[in-house]
Amino acid sequence: MMLIAGLTTAIALGAVFIAIGYRLFHSGGSVVTTADITAALPKGARVASTAVAGDQLVVTLDIGGATEIRTFDAKTLKPIGRLKFVNEP
Repeated sequence: MMLIAGLTTAIALGAVFIAIGYRLFHSGGSVVTTADITAALPKGARVASTAVAGDQLVVTLDIGGATEIRTFDAKTLKPIGRLKFVNEP
């Protein structure tokens, strides 16, 4: 009975160590890198707010009384989309 219990414990510990080793060496590209990126704003624009939604960075701009929302990919900081709000005359 002790032999069976010892072998079961050894197999369980081996499985845990294999799982930990696999996760350490196969991270799947989740390494965080930093980059310095400069985004040019239109003349007279100001950042009204910023937020993170899932894997997206959302920046709200006030451009001469018009509101614009720009979204970026949080990992690569590449632009995803732009939404403009303007007042009707």
